[in-house]
Amino acid sequence: MSVGVVGAGRVGPALAAALRLAGHRPVAASGVSDASRGRAAELLPGVPLVDPAEVLARSELVLLTVPDDALPDLVSGLARTGAVRPGQLVAHTSGRFGISVLEPALRAGALPLALHPVMTFTGTAVDVQRLAGCAFGVTAPQELRLAAEALVIEMGGEPEWIAEAARPLYHAALAIGANHLVTLVNQSMDLLRATGVQAPDRMLGPLLGAALDNALRSGDAALTGPVARGDAGTVAAHVEELRRSAPGTVAGYLAMARATADRALAHGLLRPGPAEALLDVLAAAGAPGNPPDDGSSGGAGPAGGTPRTPGDDPDDGRGDRGDDGGADRGDGRDGEAGA
Repeated sequence: MSVGVVGAGRVGPALAAALRLAGHRPVAASGVSDASRGRAAELLPGVPLVDPAEVLARSELVLLTVPDDALPDLVSGLARTGAVRPGQLVAHTSGRFGISVLEPALRAGALPLALHPVMTFTGTAVDVQRLAGCAFGVTAPQELRLAAEALVIEMGGEPEWIAEAARPLYHAALAIGANHLVTLVNQSMDLLRATGVQAPDRMLGPLLGAALDNALRSGDAALTGPVARGDAGTVAAHVEELRRSAPGTVAGYLAMARATADRALAHGLLRPGPAEALLDVLAAAGAPGNPPDDGSSGGAGPAGGTPRTPGDDPDDGRGDRGDDGGADRGDGRDGEAGA
């Protein structure tokens, strides 16, 4: 099939490149930012960059790989202008949406697919290799299930069928597991740097790798640490030190500690006696009279509670984010749609 990509962010060019390896023909892509053009040149050499309507005019299969919030308006606009053709396969890569968001295209005769790769993308050729064995959250009409499955397999992926009504919960689950993991890891590295550790990544790598492997293999039985053991005094000391050194991390620490305690109790790892003392500490630490600092009053970095060394200039927490906060949206249609 001829394949077009609307939104040459990190996801679309990689998927089109994988389809090319399977024998399909990428024929057009849309993208206006320098980053988008660079990705298209690297992953889809020789494929012209045109406007979205022209992408649809040239393609039998169209990949809509734009940010979630941009997808409904994009689909409506393309259908309203007559760009969608009857019998055309239109697939989006949003985790949040199923096929209902493609209803305007369906009314125009398109064949709707939701193909969400469960992977983070770098926007480089390594993404094509990583698609091997990657799960895809797939939603499709019954009559298109075989077509959806074939496309995912041709890209090297493994289809996992997600009901339309379950898409928001499915995507929330992935965000908790992947997006929040990045925040937790970087908070941990920031705190280790504040203690003088020179290579926190090397220190954490084996520990986090083992923790992830154990969690995937053993579930809640893999829980370890002071919360799972009911070491209330240790947890209290953690909270006290975090309030002093990185107050912006306290709220997250308390929330995760409570969630960990609940799971440890339910799994029988945490006994009722130690649990009571632990939960008292967590309740006292989060009481209205003792709220976690928001990171704005000394000792903490912007927004995330990163420890600040003397002499640092506080900013607004946003830094130099480049293309629209890293989404690389360009004209509002480019961007990353992955997990």
